[in-house]
Amino acid sequence: MLVNKRTEILFLYDVKDGNPNGDPSDENRPRIDEETGINIVTDVRLKRTIRDYLFDYKGFNGEHDRDIFCRQTQAAKGGLNNGKGRALMFGTKKEKQLESIIDKCIDIRLFGGVIPLEKEKKGDKGEKGDKGDSITFTGPVQFKMGRSLHKVEMKHVKGTGAFASKVGAMQQTFREDYVLPYSLIAFYGIVNEKAAVHTKMTEDDYNLLIESIWEGTRNLITRSKMEHNPRLLLTLQHNKPQCFIGELDKHITLKINGDMRDEQIRDITDISIDMKALKERINTENTVATLKKDDRLTILNW
Repeated sequence: MLVNKRTEILFLYDVKDGNPNGDPSDENRPRIDEETGINIVTDVRLKRTIRDYLFDYKGFNGEHDRDIFCRQTQAAKGGLNNGKGRALMFGTKKEKQLESIIDKCIDIRLFGGVIPLEKEKKGDKGEKGDKGDSITFTGPVQFKMGRSLHKVEMKHVKGTGAFASKVGAMQQTFREDYVLPYSLIAFYGIVNEKAAVHTKMTEDDYNLLIESIWEGTRNLITRSKMEHNPRLLLTLQHNKPQCFIGELDKHITLKINGDMRDEQIRDITDISIDMKALKERINTENTVATLKKDDRLTILNW
């Protein structure tokens, strides 16, 4: 069954002594808004978390007609595939190729994407939205940039590497890391039932999305992503067509327990989340709210 209701998503997770989303143009430092001191995480990072979980844990690995389109694959002639080479793995005839990609690739059904295609032959009219060598699907699932609910402070950590810079050198190399002692990050997203018709996003896809947001974050087990903990996941499924509240992250308030500055927060127990304004707004809508939370998070007025 295709998704047929507008759904809003509010997701909170925290990071401790890690780098939630490095900026490759800035020595891979955590992204911080210089004007506000707020930590920023791109929607691409969250989508990668979801894709990785689906690939590693839910069987979307190219077998049994279940796949992730946006992932590294080997080109036929060696090396890594580009986008067009990846698309060709699903066939060479355009219509069947697109049908196969949508049927098999859950990330295209969720997030849409640009599918590179072989150029149209001279004289072909192409399809609506087709520029001749690609076609774009607008994804039903869209997220805003994630932002921390408080100001953060970046720490510069130096360490000694395991090896020398060259054979025969008398000293080991040094490594440098940029980490955040703590950041509680909020993501807001919408599932658009109208766009779901075009990508054929199903209720099963939606359930896997919700599972992947939580469990994918919990399973980010790398050196820079340790201590990523999901804390709250709220979904609002609206019964009224085209209805949504918007900016759910702006309807909650972070309260610091005790006398400390934002930058001094070090654990989820240092704060609580007041949901009074959001609860009042939800009560005025014809919507079904589902809340999942971590035991260590304190929420107020829910």
